Amino acid sequence: MPGMPSEEPVFAISVVSRMVGLHQQTIRLYERIGLVAPARSEGNTRRYSAADVERLRQVVRMVNELGVNLAGAQVALGLLKQVEELRDELESTRGELDRTRALLALARGFSGLANEERPSQQE
Repeated sequence: MPGMPSEEPVFAISVVSRMVGLHQQTIRLYERIGLVAPARSEGNTRRYSAADVERLRQVVRMVNELGVNLAGAQVALGLLKQVEELRDELESTRGELDRTRALLALARGFSGLANEERPSQQE
């Protein structure tokens, strides 16, 4: 989806720690409880994507600015994911509806042509 953070795992945990202002142990805790799921390199080191970093920033915002606990943040992130999935589904459905409308207009056009070309019964 355009405008969405990249899913490519590129950042080491030390870099992510500085980016989001969390201690590395806190980030590992967030991984253990399922708030973030970084990819692993061939050497089994964590690699975080821009999407992972954004997710961690959302957790930090919820905890620090909104006073949400980690369980609440987990629920909120799950709901945000559902909203994104529903948006994608709606976009897909709108595309299908547009294609169906175009086909219907085309069919009506052909129907109109067929009626015009049909000889009348009175001739």
